[in-house]
Amino acid sequence: MPTELDPVEVLVVGSGWAGGIVSAELAKAGHEVVCLERGEEKAIEDYMHVKDELRFSTRYEMMQDLSKETITSRHRRDITALPVRTQDDMMVGNDEGGGSVHWSGVTFRFLPYDFEIYSQTVEQYGEDKIPEDMTLQDWGITYDELEPYYDRYEKTAGISGEPNPVGPPRSDDYPNPPMVETPNIRLFKDAAENLGYHPYMLPSANITENYENPDGQTIAQCQYCAFCNAYGCDYGAKGDPIVTVLATAEETGNFEMRAKSHVRRVNYDGEQATGVVYVDTTSGQEYEQPADVVVLAGFTFTNTRLLLMSDIGTPYDPENQEGVIGKNFTGHFLDKLAANAFFDNEKFNLYMGAGALGATFDDYAGDNIDHTDRDFLHGGEVEIRQYGERPIESNQVPEGTPNWGREFKEKSLFYFNRYLRIQFQVGTLPWSFNYLDLDPTYTDVYGDPLLRVTNEYTDQDKNLMAFGLDICEEVAEEMGADIVDREEIPEDFDNHYSGGHYAGGAIMGDDPESSAVNNYLQMWDAENLFVVGASAFPHFGNYNPTGTVGALAYRAAEGIEQYLDNGGGMLVKGNNVKTDQRKV
Repeated sequence: MPTELDPVEVLVVGSGWAGGIVSAELAKAGHEVVCLERGEEKAIEDYMHVKDELRFSTRYEMMQDLSKETITSRHRRDITALPVRTQDDMMVGNDEGGGSVHWSGVTFRFLPYDFEIYSQTVEQYGEDKIPEDMTLQDWGITYDELEPYYDRYEKTAGISGEPNPVGPPRSDDYPNPPMVETPNIRLFKDAAENLGYHPYMLPSANITENYENPDGQTIAQCQYCAFCNAYGCDYGAKGDPIVTVLATAEETGNFEMRAKSHVRRVNYDGEQATGVVYVDTTSGQEYEQPADVVVLAGFTFTNTRLLLMSDIGTPYDPENQEGVIGKNFTGHFLDKLAANAFFDNEKFNLYMGAGALGATFDDYAGDNIDHTDRDFLHGGEVEIRQYGERPIESNQVPEGTPNWGREFKEKSLFYFNRYLRIQFQVGTLPWSFNYLDLDPTYTDVYGDPLLRVTNEYTDQDKNLMAFGLDICEEVAEEMGADIVDREEIPEDFDNHYSGGHYAGGAIMGDDPESSAVNNYLQMWDAENLFVVGASAFPHFGNYNPTGTVGALAYRAAEGIEQYLDNGGGMLVKGNNVKTDQRKV
């Protein structure tokens, strides 16, 4: 039997941006907050002098241990899903701050089109433009309603950036100027401008100036050391939860972080969440933690799995498209494809860099182009990055080069500083056959079922990516590349989960029949349970998710505070979401 603990007012599961923002805001408001983190407690000092490529890029020290808990994966419903065990194949953050510590730092906003995608698609192109099996849905909130929360998040994280020339309106500028423009980024921008596009520097959580955020937390200036993605920042120069919202929560005196606390269930009485059951992974002791409000703020996979294991909400059934928990799994699966540009007579200093150092243009993002005669919906952003090359990973060679021997060595050395990558990150739309459920065979170290992912590529995905690769190839040629290698689009999903851009499973909306949470991320089936994170996205826009996760977390925190102050009740209720109700 679990040991029952004294009740707490607010219990938060997960300490990334979602959990950190909720914890900070409620602790600032005077509420008692306990945060359960399954990994270890961390501070900036833990990442000092750890620029070790083998340790972090190859052995993935900051990632979840897949031998104890993972997912199973399949690319069709009629085959058996198998566990993902290789660290190269799944990178899910662990420890305090979660994936928000080892992230690259790119911080976009989704487009107004994303939040009303079903309504705007039907209005512009007619209902027949939406494929029969595509479960497209409005989000139950508009860009204008979410914009103040975007602004708040950007100021908390200290985002460095410049206006998007073709982007939506903003209430204020980014709090810090954009990152430096290197020669290869200038080359990309010149080529894009020559082709009639509108490039700009990527919005970045790698901070360009010493900055104090509205909560009084200081973020240092980026040193362009090239160790962002898969690394914690030893300079404290990356906007992450450790240097911002978790520090703010700690300072209130109303916050407790409990590391090494693995949550197994949410206790649910049929109407409300009464608390959670978790294991202290150091002692093995199991505890029951009662709470007035429970906030699931883990990764997409974690949030959905906990809801399914706790029997909260109706699991999604792909046969009849009924139920909501596990519905609309999406992610950036094809965004790693690119046009690889090799130069014979031009060199670039690629040793320095940062996770979000780069440029992009959005002329083909969202619905910025007319889709009337296109064989796809949505779009993508074209970008170049300068992460900073590292010795183990950096040996790019043109197609056709042998993968060992004299020729490989010669070309690897020659093209080390003559290689650039132009990539297209696409929007991913939901389908009735792409979903999350509990695996009937495989379990974790505690005997609980693993989450099963079913994800199948469609013509929509492949056609959009082919269109994007055409643009990437065009830009690379305009940049003067001597060789441009266009990467191949795979026929089937390869069960590879790198990058961390996955969403759905507990989606938001205005209708309990088609969504799990309302636009405060409050569960329709349990008014004191809030599910915060990318699990709420009904589809995936063509931008990185963290800015939208942060904005929705501020929105959720505001809702939780209202809920506590008003003595409970549903914050939003309605039955007017515009959703595609056609069945398979």
